[in-house]
Amino acid sequence: MTTGHWYKRYDILLTVMLFLLAIPAEYFELFSLLEDQFVSMRYLLRQTYGPRHTVTPSEQIVLVNTDEDFFKQYQSFPLRRTDIGRIAANLRQLGAKVVAVDVLMDFPSSYGEDEPTAKLLKESGNILLVSQADIGHGTFRKLNYPTEQLNRVTRSGYTNIGSFSSVVTNLYRLRIYPEITRERDGWPFSIQALAMFLGVEPRLSHGAIEMGDVRSVPLDQFNSFYIDFPALPKGVRFLSQVRGISAVEFLNIENKSEEELFELSYWVKDKIVLLGDTSEVSHDWFDTPVGMVYGVEIIANTIHTLMKGGPIRPAPLLMEITISLAFMLAIFLINYRTMHPLLRLLNFIAVITGYGLLTALIFIHQGILVSMSYTLLAGLLGSTVINLRSFLLERGQKNMIKGAFGQYLSPKVVDILVKDPSKLSLGGEQREMTAFFSDVAGFSTISEKLTPSELVKLLNEYLTAMCDIISRYDGTVDKFEGDAIIAFWGAPLDQPDHALLACYTSIDMQNYMIELRQRLQQENRPVMHMRVGLNSGSMVVGNMGSKQRMDYTIMGDAVNLAARLEGANKFYGTYTMISHYTYQMVKDAVEVRELDTIRVVGKKEPITIYQLLARKDQTPAPLATILPLYNQALASYKAKDFQAAQQQFEQVLQIMPDDGPARSYVERCQEFLLHPPAADWDGVYQLTSKG
Repeated sequence: MTTGHWYKRYDILLTVMLFLLAIPAEYFELFSLLEDQFVSMRYLLRQTYGPRHTVTPSEQIVLVNTDEDFFKQYQSFPLRRTDIGRIAANLRQLGAKVVAVDVLMDFPSSYGEDEPTAKLLKESGNILLVSQADIGHGTFRKLNYPTEQLNRVTRSGYTNIGSFSSVVTNLYRLRIYPEITRERDGWPFSIQALAMFLGVEPRLSHGAIEMGDVRSVPLDQFNSFYIDFPALPKGVRFLSQVRGISAVEFLNIENKSEEELFELSYWVKDKIVLLGDTSEVSHDWFDTPVGMVYGVEIIANTIHTLMKGGPIRPAPLLMEITISLAFMLAIFLINYRTMHPLLRLLNFIAVITGYGLLTALIFIHQGILVSMSYTLLAGLLGSTVINLRSFLLERGQKNMIKGAFGQYLSPKVVDILVKDPSKLSLGGEQREMTAFFSDVAGFSTISEKLTPSELVKLLNEYLTAMCDIISRYDGTVDKFEGDAIIAFWGAPLDQPDHALLACYTSIDMQNYMIELRQRLQQENRPVMHMRVGLNSGSMVVGNMGSKQRMDYTIMGDAVNLAARLEGANKFYGTYTMISHYTYQMVKDAVEVRELDTIRVVGKKEPITIYQLLARKDQTPAPLATILPLYNQALASYKAKDFQAAQQQFEQVLQIMPDDGPARSYVERCQEFLLHPPAADWDGVYQLTSKG
């Protein structure tokens, strides 16, 4: 390798700069998503090989669960507030030192349960409830406390801790906001629970949380500390399986024997008892470095961490700098002492392996977390720059690199990539959007009546007009599939009114189709009808495909539902159908009529569907006339009065004989009169095909 004067070597200077930049990047955690992966790996190793006294779950913390088995016996969901109060009171009666209720009750009960619940909690004492901290973009706004009656007689703590990554949720740190601690009960739920258990008030002092004279948990530069996740027995997935008891045991204790009460008291006496929901229906679980963990278990783990004095701590800045510089020197030695590329690669792998083992051992046995991704990235990039320079000098083909990268760029996304090169990687982002699917009804029949050139001319005329309308409302055309159009709103531009834009587009399209049919009829050409399906929801959007060819497209369940709705038009004789998700976003700006509540093919959840008619107060006269009668007939149908519904739908057809939904319901009512649905029929109609 040609060395030359080191101060003239741009690769050396760039590598040194990379390592120097890695230090503030690590301190301010600019790439927390990448670092999270290395953190997760070391957490799992610590659970397996860490000190037993540290990674064993605390016996001073007990979980009382409302899980699936509980709700099967309880026969209701959610848990009534008076029963929450009863369980908490019974736990206190059995000797629990603190009962922390991980159930949000920040809105008044619709059943007048707050007052009797507050009475139970007041009589019990030492009850902790959940509040919510309103934090936006890192700025505290306010605390949302439990309802007034409950807040008067209990303490509270906020439970909404956030991920340090803005891309994915991975919970393993708890940040303390000094400005919130100045509020009444302005501490996180776990800290408040332990403070009540110890009989002290927490305070921030010299970069640490202090609880009395014996417990001090140091905080990092973000005023946060790392949550330790205790090891669980082999084959056990959740902490609640080994430190949990079903809440059904504490719901009614009046009729239990002294022996049963003694046994229950043994589990909870003088302990922190966390009452929380571990049922799947609650969806109260989160990604952590050790896998999915229920929210109430994260609270338990946080309390366990505080009790241990915060055994996991970030490496001091001086240690981070020393290890990073040592890694950099190793990179230089490898690249300047080893000439053969293969040996250089093997030595580089050995250094990375040694670095990984060192940081893992420090974490496992000392609980010190050394940032890995920043140093590794600097080393990888630095080594790449050094080797690239060597390669370019030996081959003398600097322009070849630019040409090699060019083959991976898709012309369709060039403009986006120029503005944001990070989008070159495959994948996408999750967004709230509206998907649009359209199709020409009976296109095969139309194509049989035309020559190939006539068909192409008609199709191009139709697609051009439709795309012009989509562009008029800032939509993005995803692709064409024959006569079908797939489009979306909400990306790449941020469009808060994406659902309304899609609806206006569809309305204008159908209005254009009326004019087109008149012209086609005058020209003695086959007329065309277009079916449209719209759905709004969370979708993945981005550049997807191979490295050689990418398309900016959408995917997800919400996209699939839009396609299903387009086909579902066939069952109702309609041409534009929207889901209730879209309807909720546009109901003040458009006219619709409810069609049905259905289950589409491949889905279990029912969905209410609507026919999109026109802009607000612009429904054409014949249709506007039948709507009151149609809605009356639909109400009779929902009430299972199929005889009356059939008669009313037939009256609709007398006014508007070609009304597709009314005709469909007449046939369905006739079928139900001959073959009535089951007694427990929920009114949901199951589509048997995709349309």
